[in-house]
Amino acid sequence: MIGLVFRLAACAAALLVCGQTYGQDIDPDILKAQAGTYLVAPENGRAGCRMTLGTDMAIGGYSVSGQEACAKPVPSLADAAAWNFDGNGGLILIDPTRKVLARFVENEGSPMKTEDGKLFLLPAAPDGVDHLPTFDNLAGTWTMQRPDGERLCGVTLDGNVGADGNAPLSLSGDCAANVAKLKLAVWHIEGFALTLMGGDGSSLGFDMRSDGNFDKSKQEGGKPLSLVRH
Repeated sequence: MIGLVFRLAACAAALLVCGQTYGQDIDPDILKAQAGTYLVAPENGRAGCRMTLGTDMAIGGYSVSGQEACAKPVPSLADAAAWNFDGNGGLILIDPTRKVLARFVENEGSPMKTEDGKLFLLPAAPDGVDHLPTFDNLAGTWTMQRPDGERLCGVTLDGNVGADGNAPLSLSGDCAANVAKLKLAVWHIEGFALTLMGGDGSSLGFDMRSDGNFDKSKQEGGKPLSLVRH
């Protein structure tokens, strides 16, 4: 899967151990680990914007660049001038007057989200992708295939999410034996990663690519495999 478990978890733990809080000097290694380019995107799947959290000093924290791209999709963040840790395991974006524009909090191992739950801060977004995949916009019929186009199975993703955070799926009756034996029955989204799961613990993980289709995660090993929308 794409490494979407937000890096601030380790940073926050280190900050607490060191006793550092908002407004004090941050360990350079922690700062470097947090810096990078992120996609800030609404959880409803609408378009977001990319911005880069830098390590240079800025008013109230550290430098931000690329925020002008937020003017249309996420206008509330277009005036971001700096970012900083908030001292409580979170991260803030602030304007030139040090007004907090957004506060991102930990989200149980997933990408951080704003306190109102409407925006996620997502590192490592695929190039060209400006939105977060949702159950609604991924629901439909897909083909599981090899890179050369060899079809292995048809997969229908149902968009009705259960209380466990998973949604049902169904496989076509002509699946290749190595796919059929997995008895895949439900699917789950985490950031840009899609996981198909069977009742016996079997699973296949996929990472979103720039065209909206998915390739099997490198961590899965084995032969390359893709999920391509019909």
